[in-house]
Amino acid sequence: MDDPGAESRAVDVFEMRLVDIDTVDVAQLLALSVSVRWPHRAEDWQLMRSLGRGFVALDEIGRACGSAMWFPYTDGFAAVGMVITAPRLQALGAGHWLMTRVMAECGARTLRLNATHAAYRLYRSLDFIRQRTLYQCQGQAAGAAAEAVAAHGVRQLTEAELSLVIDGDAQAYGVPRTKLMTALFQRSRGYGLFRSGQLAAFALCRPFGRGHVIGPVVASSDADAIAVVAPHVAAHAGRFLRLDTHGEGDEFRGFIASAGLALFDTVTTMSLGGDVVGAEQTSDGRPMTYAVVSQAFG
Repeated sequence: MDDPGAESRAVDVFEMRLVDIDTVDVAQLLALSVSVRWPHRAEDWQLMRSLGRGFVALDEIGRACGSAMWFPYTDGFAAVGMVITAPRLQALGAGHWLMTRVMAECGARTLRLNATHAAYRLYRSLDFIRQRTLYQCQGQAAGAAAEAVAAHGVRQLTEAELSLVIDGDAQAYGVPRTKLMTALFQRSRGYGLFRSGQLAAFALCRPFGRGHVIGPVVASSDADAIAVVAPHVAAHAGRFLRLDTHGEGDEFRGFIASAGLALFDTVTTMSLGGDVVGAEQTSDGRPMTYAVVSQAFG
């Protein structure tokens, strides 16, 4: 039976059609992300498909030439990610086509995304507004930096504390992401900082891309964020580790650099239709997102 949501369009000499991402083999999605040198594994694509929705642009012989996903965390808010167009189609309007279809599906939701340098002009043309810079930091973890952190009250999180993690993430990010956080908790090792029996900060770390990624990290101060990230650095000493943060020249960024996670690239966090708490950090003691889950999930 034909997909009732399918749509087709001629792009240059190519006849392209959009199909639901769930109908496309993961191997094709992996080949698409590899074509633009993104580090995602098949397992990363599978996780995103289980938590979001999306479209894939296929050419006349069924090759995946573009993708776009959205993650509807609430009825009023969604994150947009995995917007990819094959190099040969990047100047031919395929990205605009994919994004306008996603925006139509999202309706009146406020949208947030992280724009690569190549895609920034596309999102500006669609009226997305710049919020801030996201710094991709990665490299071989330096265990010595972690050993220098003396923090009391930090321990590994247990399943019983999942609800605390969900609540903390919602306060920092601005909207609840229960399904996402539950899935991440099952795939991650987490460390939490406890004070008087209360979860004051936490950091999750999971396999991703070339190694492992730390995120989200939620805390109300640089010192607390460092305290929960340090055990992950120690656990992955000498191995590839990544963390994406909005933090700039502060104590937290200094620790990340000393831990071997050098600045690799930047993207721009943008929004459409307003924004929610998590786009800007504050100094009022409220939990903040020190490291995002990923550029796609936010």
